[in-house]
Amino acid sequence: MTDIRRTILWVVFSASLFLIWDAWNKHSGQPSFFSPTPRPAAAGHAPAPGSAPSLVPGTGSVATATPTSATPAVPAASAVMAATTEKVTVTTDLVKATLDGHGGEIDRMEFLKQADPFDRKRNEVLFDESPERLYVAQTGLVPAAGGSGLPNHHTPMQLVPGPRTLAPDADSLDVKFESPSVGGVKLVKTYTFHRGTYVIDVKHEVVNDSAVAVDPRLYFQLVRDGNAPPGGSSFYSTFTGPAIYTDSGKFKKLDFKTIEKHEAGDKPDHEINSDNGWIAMVQHYFASAWLIDPPAGGARQTREYFTAKADVVNPATGAKAHVYSIGMLVPLGSIAPGQTKTFVAKLFAGPQEEDRLSVLAPGLELVKDYGIFKILAEPLFWLMTQLHKVLGNWGWSIVGLVVLLKIAFYWLNAKAYGSMAKMKAINPKIMEMRERLKDKPQQMQQEMMRIYREEKVNPLGGCLPIVAQMPFFISLYWVLLSSVEMRNAPWIGWITDLSAKDPYFILPLLMTGTSLLQTWLNPTPPDPIQARMMWIMPLIFSVMFFVFPAGLVLYWLTNNILSIAQQYVINKRLGVT
Repeated sequence: MTDIRRTILWVVFSASLFLIWDAWNKHSGQPSFFSPTPRPAAAGHAPAPGSAPSLVPGTGSVATATPTSATPAVPAASAVMAATTEKVTVTTDLVKATLDGHGGEIDRMEFLKQADPFDRKRNEVLFDESPERLYVAQTGLVPAAGGSGLPNHHTPMQLVPGPRTLAPDADSLDVKFESPSVGGVKLVKTYTFHRGTYVIDVKHEVVNDSAVAVDPRLYFQLVRDGNAPPGGSSFYSTFTGPAIYTDSGKFKKLDFKTIEKHEAGDKPDHEINSDNGWIAMVQHYFASAWLIDPPAGGARQTREYFTAKADVVNPATGAKAHVYSIGMLVPLGSIAPGQTKTFVAKLFAGPQEEDRLSVLAPGLELVKDYGIFKILAEPLFWLMTQLHKVLGNWGWSIVGLVVLLKIAFYWLNAKAYGSMAKMKAINPKIMEMRERLKDKPQQMQQEMMRIYREEKVNPLGGCLPIVAQMPFFISLYWVLLSSVEMRNAPWIGWITDLSAKDPYFILPLLMTGTSLLQTWLNPTPPDPIQARMMWIMPLIFSVMFFVFPAGLVLYWLTNNILSIAQQYVINKRLGVT
């Protein structure tokens, strides 16, 4: 039985070290053991050459995507307007966005209610087009047969005059761009920003100024470099990259290495054609997504999904960078001469606030990564938000949630701690017997089993109840790791941001101390090696807590304190010291 306990201990310890090693691999850009090479799709095909936007160097200092296999020629009319294109900054109650007249794209987005983790005086930035970063939202037109020749995100567009700041008495703000006629087609793009939301309505008016019918397709894409956002940790990893959702294919994350395999000739492992769904670019705490509202009683809008990748050199620094895109193509149908066709989509760019995401589109809340215990994590997050409504502080909500979990598992824990107390009580007898029979291992095992039977002690009784609770506490770990509500959320005194590490390491030190105290309260294993491991493991795990977010450490510390209190009471009741 001692061998079984030792085996369980080593399995837990080895698994923990393996998970740390795997997290380090993911942080360092190496393949994860849990993210194997994706299998090719059983059906479907990649878009034909020229049918979907691909990545090539753009006209600026960084790479952008263009809807053809080569850089589109700029029409003569565009050259006349190029000097008049400009960038405009739009400010609402939640965002400060920069829109570029070159293609009418959004190339910068600041969140006024989210502080930068490295400089609290600055705003968090999502979209950004600079020598250091690339992350933009783009739209444009391509002919049905592929290629270029229509207004796209490279086309210089004229900004229509109007207000740039959301007025105190206004609920929305419009920003409009108009392209010149390219290939006999003009594109008018209108962004509508709304008060109190991170969703932007993007209206496209396609005007056919030619003498023949045209059959364009409208593309929506999100383009970014392959770098993880700053502020991550070597001891835990969160997903950064594109995602696609359809009713049949459900939510699918596509890491950047998967896109590279698609470019190398592998079949995409996501749906290509559908009449529903959305695309997104996901990172820790934040996401962007192009959404198309389902028609009211009409036929669903068909769309074609694509991904692309390019290696480009930044002229400003000379550094080589990988640039990736995810997008969808929407056929607009035939547009007769002199006619205009309008298509409205929504661009979400904001924090992963679960209650807001779930009402925007089916499955959009899935961009918030709960790991493999999603079925438990969602109700735990809901319970924590209910506690927050009462307590008004996310730190105390974490404490309250751990208290509720300990109450829910009180009798299961009592059984475990009672078993451990009994083991501690008979430990002197076990140690004496081991010393007496140390040269007779078989007789030692028989004598140990006899003592366990006589004392009515199950040596595994302290392990199994705790193992049964682990999925709940692992789920709570992912809730705290993925919830943007923890960002910039204070608790008490020196803890001003539950998503950042404790600046003075007070919580990690308390965590280490309580872990060692809990080890002391547990029965000392009779095997010397096992006994040493029981003391070494808390010290090894404490290294991680020094770099973990304060909210995670607070959760484990609260759990430790409550466990120690319950174990102390049970030991006292049974007369164990």
